Amino acid sequence: MPISFIQQKKRQKQLLLVVGAVIAATVLIFWFGYFKKPEEVFTPPATTTSFIKDIKVNFEVLKNPFLKEFNIFEKIPPFEGDVGRENPFLPF
Repeated sequence: MPISFIQQKKRQKQLLLVVGAVIAATVLIFWFGYFKKPEEVFTPPATTTSFIKDIKVNFEVLKNPFLKEFNIFEKIPPFEGDVGRENPFLPF
């Protein structure tokens, strides 16, 4: 049951339309997504730094008795065993 010449031509025409639609979609995606210039965003200059004249740190906060209740962590000794294999990328 061979495909007739008319069916083959019709299938070719449909395939051509599908390929054309894919190419058109690709061109549109590149045109609007890749080649379009990004919009410039206006950012006002930071003028708040000109008002800061002097920075004062209150070290009295560190003398709070609540902070003295914290425990100091003990020092962790370095590991004294074998650490892995010579070449970790070789299979077992």
